[in-house]
Amino acid sequence: MTSYIAIDIGGTNIRAARYTPGGELLARTRYPTPTHEGNGAVMERLIAAVNDVMPPTPDVKAIGVGAPGPLDPFTGVVLRAPNLPGWVNFPLRDKIASHFKIPTAIGNDANMAAMGEWRFGAGRGHNDVLYLTISTGIGGGVISGGRLVVGARGLATELGHITVAPDGPVCGCGQRGHLEALASGPAIGLTARTRLHAGARSKVLELVNGHIESVTAQHVGEGALAGDAFAIELLAEAGTYIGRAIADFLHAFNPSIVILGGGVAINVGELLFGPVRAAMRQRWMGDVYDCEVLPALLGDDVGLLGTLALAMETFP
Repeated sequence: MTSYIAIDIGGTNIRAARYTPGGELLARTRYPTPTHEGNGAVMERLIAAVNDVMPPTPDVKAIGVGAPGPLDPFTGVVLRAPNLPGWVNFPLRDKIASHFKIPTAIGNDANMAAMGEWRFGAGRGHNDVLYLTISTGIGGGVISGGRLVVGARGLATELGHITVAPDGPVCGCGQRGHLEALASGPAIGLTARTRLHAGARSKVLELVNGHIESVTAQHVGEGALAGDAFAIELLAEAGTYIGRAIADFLHAFNPSIVILGGGVAINVGELLFGPVRAAMRQRWMGDVYDCEVLPALLGDDVGLLGTLALAMETFP
């Protein structure tokens, strides 16, 4: 039976799975990512993960890999992976393909999540999909006319790195006022801590025993779900920035559906989705751009299923 192997490389875990072409899971494994040990150790762990899911008979058609970027999917080179020290101009695809003697395709992890939701999740049945993940960072991917938008070097749709507040905080990439710097999990946590230090009152502090520096976006989400006005306001502000950005994306890509994934979005539901939709509708050129804004369905498997989709599309 023909099968495909999918690999999802994250800063915390390396996960691998083997699937049928229909998406049926045959085997899976997970290893911690040894980022502190260098790229050699990461490759060793990746190879071990693939070996765990490799079948006894050589029936694997192809391997798909999702990796943090930026990367060039055409050459298979990771140009720079901030969470993986030493991965600069790293020929990841060729190293995997030569080791296992199996055709291999790689893609940016956010793009792979978009492909996963399109093929197997909330985007099924759509040919034009906008996907955003709201988590430690903000990433995204776009399916247009049934094709993943990648650009000339595979660097397109860095949707978290568009300017929504020119005088806003500095983003991790070094630029000021990017969406990621204002609405990602760390950004929400930083805003909460700053305002609490300035004297804001919130029951969120009860969740951290009064230690302001321990407050994270997760605590803000828990507080908001419990009805805390301070936390609800923080999520509404983040949702407003996201909605304004989505309005621009609607004008650029005209999707038939917008899908929001990542822990920040999924965990708080309408406390974020409501402000997102309101700001989107306030900023668009007209309701001819209207489309559903829905939560992602695949959870932690989105990266694996996205790389499965990539492998199947590249090596059908």
